[in-house]
Amino acid sequence: MDGSGQADIKTGLGFFDHMLEQIARHGSIDLAINCDGDLHIDEHHTIEDTALALGEAYLKALGDKKGITRYGFYLLPMDEALVHAAIDFSGRNWMVWDAKFSREKIGEMPTEMFFHFFKSFSDAAKANINISCQGDNEHHKIEAIFKAFAKAIKMAVKRNPASDALPSTKGVL
Repeated sequence: MDGSGQADIKTGLGFFDHMLEQIARHGSIDLAINCDGDLHIDEHHTIEDTALALGEAYLKALGDKKGITRYGFYLLPMDEALVHAAIDFSGRNWMVWDAKFSREKIGEMPTEMFFHFFKSFSDAAKANINISCQGDNEHHKIEAIFKAFAKAIKMAVKRNPASDALPSTKGVL
């Protein structure tokens, strides 16, 4: 998670690759994904399984979560779009989604799969995610969502050099 933003991503879905590159670049992580999915059927499993694997990777990388910030949030404008993304690596998955799309697809990615990507990540990472978006251009809206999400994660996983304490009064995350 302490990378330089390098990405080597091949899912077979160009627009999805572009969005995953946003997570790498704006989250300052090095991300290599090579997915050989069942695209001859549809995009669903490729997107879902990538999100589950990425969420599991974060869960594993965070370990006992001692010394992390835990919470991350970011307000991001992109042209006419405005996105708020927040994440809490609480050990409990939950997803709040307030984003609507008027197009069926962006590139070859169905817009219904955007929510499913973040929900799958939330489930696997055991994190609360809250995303809201407003805007007119569908490409701007979803790209801003992925960028804000990456920035929120970057904030949440940041280590506190002054303390290695667990960021919870309950003693467990």
